[in-house]
Amino acid sequence: MSTTAAPDLDPDELKKFQFKLWSYKMGELVSFMVYLGDELKMFSALAGAGPVTSDELAAKTNLNERFVREWLYGMAAAKLFTRHQSGTFEMSDVAASVLADEEGSVNFACGAFRGGTDPVVLEKLVDSFRTGIGVTYEEQGPGLASGLSRMTAPRSRHELTTVILPGLEGVVEKLESGIRVCDIGCGGGFALTTMARAYPNSSFIGIDPSGTAIAQAIEAAADVPNVSFITQRGEDLSGDEPFDLILTFDCLHDMARPDITAAAVRGAIADDGTWLIKDIRSTGDFETDSRNPMLAMMYGFSLASCLQSAMSEPGGLGLGTIGLHPAKAQELVTEAGFTRFTEHDFGDPNNLFYEVRA
Repeated sequence: MSTTAAPDLDPDELKKFQFKLWSYKMGELVSFMVYLGDELKMFSALAGAGPVTSDELAAKTNLNERFVREWLYGMAAAKLFTRHQSGTFEMSDVAASVLADEEGSVNFACGAFRGGTDPVVLEKLVDSFRTGIGVTYEEQGPGLASGLSRMTAPRSRHELTTVILPGLEGVVEKLESGIRVCDIGCGGGFALTTMARAYPNSSFIGIDPSGTAIAQAIEAAADVPNVSFITQRGEDLSGDEPFDLILTFDCLHDMARPDITAAAVRGAIADDGTWLIKDIRSTGDFETDSRNPMLAMMYGFSLASCLQSAMSEPGGLGLGTIGLHPAKAQELVTEAGFTRFTEHDFGDPNNLFYEVRA
């Protein structure tokens, strides 16, 4: 038996590579700690509290002090909190805006942290590489719908009716007068419910293939009379009663056949209607997109969720998280029969908006 000698490795390069790799593992575990802080309401307890001890935080949250102490040290080690020489810990106002202020801050981010992937789902994700068939949105677990709703809600809460819709041609005036609106891929329904509350003269319907998401949307909108939700695929949208405004927010790239959905939208929209697409900010060129320091995270999201859904049926187009860049979006809507395509940048660091008309 012959053996091949291990190559001589530059020890400095080896250390740098090891540090880079283990830094990603550290990110995984810091993410877990962020999840704990959100789930156990420790962030909300720390917001505006100033310096606190582990005993004080444990008493305030009715949690075990030893576990709380370890978590505080971990958050300080991650440089998300400050540890003072007195032995107290403090969450800054900036950190509170991102970690604790779910209702008032457009920067709130804890909805993206879900504690890790269920081992059952993880095995399905692994198997998708062998079969070529991805894991559907519904199969990815019930926590996905609520997590995505919390992750996208801040900008809907603060900017949808104040920045985004007013940036479209004539749409707000129509909403105030009263029109029919459909949100395809509505998820937990937060964006649509926000609009329904703001424009009581209009009627709103949300559709999503996930029964879990629809159940969450119905519960959240129980006190909103002009909005309804049904479990339905975008491809099955009917044109019997045309819609004046159709939304597809962060979902076309998740669909196995967004082209069929685009054709269904064309058949279901009024002649003077508007289709508003929100999708991930990208260019379609890897070198250009590499300027985004979060690009690896985007590909990770894709492999864990978006591409899985987009490949969950034979013949899926497989766009994935950053697959619907402006040129691809314009191609998609043009092939569906639309003639007007306007790209909008409303200052969302993660998304672009496309105003589409017949």
